[in-house]
Amino acid sequence: MTLFDGIYPFYPQQRKAAGFDISTIIVIVVFLTLACTFLLIIPGIRGRARLYWTLRVLLSLVIGVVIVVVQFTGDWETGWVQANTSYKSFSHALVTADVGLHIGLAGVNVTLRGNPVNQINETINYNEHFPWSFDANYDHSYTKGLEKGLPSPILYVAEKFTTQSACAVHRQYRISSHYASATLWVAFCTWLISNILFSMPAPVYGGYMLLVTGAFVIFSLLSFSTVRNTPMCLIQIGTETLHVAYGGSFWLTLAIGLLCFVAGITVVALHYLNLDLLKTFFDLREDKAEEYQEMAEVYINPHFVNKGLSPSQPSKFDSV
Repeated sequence: MTLFDGIYPFYPQQRKAAGFDISTIIVIVVFLTLACTFLLIIPGIRGRARLYWTLRVLLSLVIGVVIVVVQFTGDWETGWVQANTSYKSFSHALVTADVGLHIGLAGVNVTLRGNPVNQINETINYNEHFPWSFDANYDHSYTKGLEKGLPSPILYVAEKFTTQSACAVHRQYRISSHYASATLWVAFCTWLISNILFSMPAPVYGGYMLLVTGAFVIFSLLSFSTVRNTPMCLIQIGTETLHVAYGGSFWLTLAIGLLCFVAGITVVALHYLNLDLLKTFFDLREDKAEEYQEMAEVYINPHFVNKGLSPSQPSKFDSV
């Protein structure tokens, strides 16, 4: 172990949390910083436009942060089971423990937590991450787990996802996760474009791009759901069976996809049914734009004559 291989000397190897890790925290902090920065400037916006700006910005930030965060979470599929199981290989000692399986887009987390934690003179509290991203080798991570002598339940569950396993689910999970991740990054790009278009005088195009964002989010869910077409091997822990179901990240992504569709359809519908209301919501009223333009010309050119007013006549902006 050296300082340059990602592991500090004389310290335990870092573990990836099952639900949140450092990447998730960094993304959340960045978006919270953006939100706090906006809250600092919101008092400078007058009237009802302040409420509209707050609603638009916070709603947009929520969509963006979810699209990025779910890339790093590990609970797209989760499962827990409590069972009496052997703790180590070649040992007859049994422990009562909770075994958890957390499947994300980047790999698998297997959790083993004793119930109680201290049993057979040991502290049973493990969480091991086995990645399957393009720059990682799942089988190599599993081999490292064997060399470290991880508890038998963790190795048993992790073995189900190796390339040599009879379950044959590694390829399906790995490919579907990569496609889901790629489509989510595309959705993030279209989300950025929609925010740019919303700042222009024609917000309807931002609504169209928001619909595209929702479509790519739903495509990512469909891609990940294809693993359900492959029968999952039974994961037998002692006398109990570990079953997995869609987790919080999956349902949160679905909610954001539907939110993009609702927001996009609303913007497009208002463009054709009530354009004035749409311009008011996006602070794009024509009378206000003309007023700002006239004010700018008065201040830039003191000899400006507006609507038949001579330079000696007072302007309606003199009191501003």
